Order: sequence, then C-alpha cells, then structure tokens
Amino acid sequence: MKTNIAVLYGCRSVEHEVSIISAVQAMRSINREKYDVTPIYVTKSGEMYTGEMMFAIESYRDTEKLMREADPVCLIRTGDSVVVRFLNQKAFHKKADIPVNVAFPIVHGTNCEDGTVAGLLEYLNLPYVGCDVLSAAVGMDKVVFKNVLENAGLPVLPCVSFRAREYVLEKERITAEVMEKVGLPAIVKPVNLGSSVGITKAKTPEELDDAISLAVSFSDKVLVEHAVTALREINCSVLGDPDSCEASVCEEPFMHDEILSYKDKYLGNADKSGASKGMASLGRKIPADLTAEKTEEIRKLACDIFRATGSSGVVRIDFMIDTETDKVYANEINTIPGSLAFYLWEATGLSYTDMIDRLIEIAFRRQRNRDNMTFTIDTNILSGVSFGTKGSKGSKM
Repeated sequence: MKTNIAVLYGCRSVEHEVSIISAVQAMRSINREKYDVTPIYVTKSGEMYTGEMMFAIESYRDTEKLMREADPVCLIRTGDSVVVRFLNQKAFHKKADIPVNVAFPIVHGTNCEDGTVAGLLEYLNLPYVGCDVLSAAVGMDKVVFKNVLENAGLPVLPCVSFRAREYVLEKERITAEVMEKVGLPAIVKPVNLGSSVGITKAKTPEELDDAISLAVSFSDKVLVEHAVTALREINCSVLGDPDSCEASVCEEPFMHDEILSYKDKYLGNADKSGASKGMASLGRKIPADLTAEKTEEIRKLACDIFRATGSSGVVRIDFMIDTETDKVYANEINTIPGSLAFYLWEATGLSYTDMIDRLIEIAFRRQRNRDNMTFTIDTNILSGVSFGTKGSKGSKM
C-alpha cells in the first residue's frame, strides 16, 4: 500500500511564490510508485485548496482561476487518523476524505517556516518532514540563531538588534551603538525573513537610516551587522536529524551586486519566458573552488550548526569567508531551503527522488520517538471536583 503524503505550500508570506516553485519541483520528483501525493495550496489569506491542476506550475499564473477550479479543504484529525476533508460538499456528490500518513511542508518565510506550520502538524499529531517548532523558530529569527551559535562556540559576526519602535524613539542612541559596535559599511536585515528580502548594505549614516526604514517595513525587529568587504559567500546543505547528519558539497553563488539579492536567487537564470526555477536557477559554482581543508572546515561547521539548532530534515546554511583573514562565519540557516537544496545533493551523488525518500524516513523516525513519550497521564483529577452555584466562592475541593 502506498504512503499518502500531503504537501503544504504557499501560505501568508512574502516568499509565497518561491514556496510554490519549490513545492511543484518536489511533487514532480516524488516517487509515485511508493507515494500518493495530495497538494495542499495555502493562499495568502490562509485558505487551503487541492486539485490535480496544482501539479502544473502554469496553473499558478492565474490564481483566481485556480481557486475557482480547485476544491477548498482542511486538515483535521478524526479518530486515529488525519485526513484532508473537502469543504462545500454537494448533497449527492460528496468527495471522500483523503487519509494522510505524513505531511511535507515546503513553505518559506514568516507565518509558516518559522514553526507555525510545524505547530499545526504537531497539534494534529501528524508525522511531518523538516524542523520541529523550536528549531524552525530559532532558524527564522536571525538574532536568536546568532545567540544559539555564540553559546555553542560557533563563529558569527557581532551585531546590534532592535525593534522598530525603539528606533523611532531612540534613533540617536541606536545609531551611535551601531557605529560603535558594528561600524560602516553595515548590512541591515529584517530579523525573520529569508530569500534576501529587505536586506540592504549601508555605507553612510544616511544609507543606514534608509536601510533600517526598509527593513522595518518587513519586520518589527531589525539586525545590523558589519559588512565583510572582502567577501566570498559559500553555501552548504545538511541532511539528517540531531542524532545523525551529513553535509553536502559546497557551492559558491554568483552575485551581481555586493550582496546576494532576491533577483540573483530566483530570477538570475530564468528561462526564456521569464519563469523562475527557484533556487535551482541561481548562478553558482558546484563544488565551490575551495581547498580540501577549507571545504571540510565548512562542512564540519555546517553539521555543528545543524546539531546546535536541533534541526531535522534538509537545511541550507549560508557562510561568509572574509578573504582578508580567511575566517569563516555562519550567516544564516534556511530550515526549508529554496528548491530544498536538491541541486547540492545531486552534486553530492544523491538524487532528488532518493533525498525525498530519506526525508520521509526521518519524519517517521521522529514520530516513532514521539509516540514513545508520555504526553498525558491516565488519571482524572476532576472526578472529585465540584463547584457550588455561586462559582469560585462556593467551590469544594
């Protein structure tokens, strides 16, 4: 009997469209002899839809038409199983529930990759691919991520972080702190976004103010760190769980500016029609032109970061090399990377289809471990409790 997979993607995020690309790529690579796949497209307002047309990327060019043709659904637990239930059922044409054995969230950004979707799936007690609530939240918040790595003795650049309201009320103090602890040039980032959205390099105090204004339009919290001027960016993926993981080959993405932009990542090598292939479209050198020693240093760091954050599934960790000092710094972790970083694993010798198999095995192993834990106590402390008619004043315990 085949395993039923529900692939969740889209969601209320500025990376909504990137998620669609990543999900369609993955659904086209899942082994259909082993798995049945149910796409669950989550709109920007939070509704869930499914339908056969969702396997084709062309269907998303007109989302209003797609919604009219698709079926609205929800995920619910009923008895011992979780099902996809069709809404708006007609009296004489009801569609049967679709049982789900494992969920595969392929979502990017806030309101989804930050642990929100993982929390829903844990509430349903449904096995799922990827990081759990805590590791997903740590990975999404760039400041917390840095704090975790610092505590583990792993290399990160110093930074200053603050909230939008703080900056409005104490602009001079915060600017002075940035100049003292970070200096210029600086990189300004929204704390909880990916895909290089809202990230700016500032070389002057005026540019710093403009960059912070842009960042707070995407996030309430902002991070400012020193910009490495003699920079090489190197990425490495990790696959596994906290007990056992392995690193991929390294890549060096090509930048058209001083920072790797959203355009570089998703539109750099789009096809002739202008359609993006997600992170798979990024110009890059695989494997990166590094010495064997530097490659192993980065791959070991990647696994150390994966374990320090308690990650699971497949992640991509972005590193910076200061070529003046040859020091390596962890930049950020992508807990559900664009295109699931399949291109790094294909270069390592693992096909996308086989990588998905591994991810599903990891999801079921984690669920088996959770099933062996105690989450409830078989007792009823309410059996002897009664309240009087006057409420708490008349209670007896």
